[in-house]
Amino acid sequence: MTKFLQINAADNVAVALEDADKGADGPGVTALERIPAGHKIALADIPEGGLAVKYGFPIGRASRDIAAGGHVHTHNLQTRLEARGEYAYTPSPPAPSTRVDGTFSGYTRSDGSVGIRNEIWVINTVGCVNKVAERAAAAANRRLAGKIDGVYAFAHPYGCSQLGGDHENTRKILAGLVKHPNAGGVLVFGLGCENNGIREFEPLLGDYDRERVKFLSAQEHEDEEEAALGLIGGLAAYAARFKRGPVSLGKLVVGLKCGGSDGFSGITANPLVGRVSDTLRAYGGTSVLTETPEMFGAETILMNRCETRGLFDKTAAMINGYKAYFSRHGQAVYENPSPGNKDGGITTLEEKSLGCVQKGGLGPVTDVLAYGGRAGVTGLTLLDGPGNDLVSVTALAAAGAHVILFTTGRGTPYGGPVPTIKIASNSALAQRKARWTDFDAGTLPRGGSLDGLANELWRLTLSVANGETRAKNEVNGCREIAIFKDGVTL
Repeated sequence: MTKFLQINAADNVAVALEDADKGADGPGVTALERIPAGHKIALADIPEGGLAVKYGFPIGRASRDIAAGGHVHTHNLQTRLEARGEYAYTPSPPAPSTRVDGTFSGYTRSDGSVGIRNEIWVINTVGCVNKVAERAAAAANRRLAGKIDGVYAFAHPYGCSQLGGDHENTRKILAGLVKHPNAGGVLVFGLGCENNGIREFEPLLGDYDRERVKFLSAQEHEDEEEAALGLIGGLAAYAARFKRGPVSLGKLVVGLKCGGSDGFSGITANPLVGRVSDTLRAYGGTSVLTETPEMFGAETILMNRCETRGLFDKTAAMINGYKAYFSRHGQAVYENPSPGNKDGGITTLEEKSLGCVQKGGLGPVTDVLAYGGRAGVTGLTLLDGPGNDLVSVTALAAAGAHVILFTTGRGTPYGGPVPTIKIASNSALAQRKARWTDFDAGTLPRGGSLDGLANELWRLTLSVANGETRAKNEVNGCREIAIFKDGVTL
């Protein structure tokens, strides 16, 4: 097997596909030192101050002279990112796409929305009832086994003593989860004295199905656990009325996420997910890309794919708004990649971002949402949110994603409230952590076909949507939420 991959003809670095010893041959160069798998070798001399280029774009500036054949990483390459960017809209022609028709098997709810699971969710208005809600859900699962897809309580520490934007973020995320059609029934579980009380929270739901959503205030009941069980039983009976049936693929919403990326993520897993995103777009469906700080350095690629100047302006505001958030807290905008990313071969945030945005495929950006927003426009949507795995996956679910395509080079057991399909960027991870991994994208550099693997991943996504396959996070019981916090707690 070729030990190094030059991704773009304009690149002056290549990626080691396996551990390469000193003296290994690269594209026109010989390794001057050991290059670990996923890390970069210089294909030409890069002088101090010169640009390293990968994916056809600069990924950083050399902090000292780098000789051809040398290892390119944090010891000799640094970011070029700045605290604020000035952007010009230069729209690029959209990738060609032919609209096709297709269906999957889903649950059509009373409001016309569609779910891919028929579960009961317990959504707490405040963290004080977390353990009570968890006990009630566990007891309900024992009582209702086989009648529905499961009862799940989602713990979080918020809902009281929050002010301003933090309080509203909590409420928006919780409201988005209550509305999620993967839940055939929802119990909104409150304490009774929190500032996100049931009376204050209910108006956020707008017009809702009162058979599908029930409320319980723990302080109003002598035995709140038994009261919760009674309500959950009624919700389960209601949810059981719904049966799977054919639904247009235009109704499917897929969240796009990466976590624990490595030097292979932008070569294997992320491009594959991008192909799936483009396939979904052809069917009239919706994909949602988040992790705003992991767009830094690659943002202009997305900006120039915005369908309108208004969407470009929203994207620029989203990027600069998140940079301002870093600055308000005295943090550099390039405080990324993580230690695990660096161990896997990613050196700068620009490099990480250029790999990350590939998950969005090649289609136009059709909508831009604030954190806590809900997807409503088909095509590729950008959702403002952090890179943190738990917070961003929760935001994707609250935005309406039925399933998450989660690429990873380091591995993680985490799963959100919805099926979270883990796609390993390298085969060593897929084999070592088979219990966590749903799909191995690491076969691509070993002669795998991008089109063939993308078709396999698309079929897996549909199988999960149809209920034929459970994602590993579902099998392992890994289902959690987390909510973004940036403000005062009383």
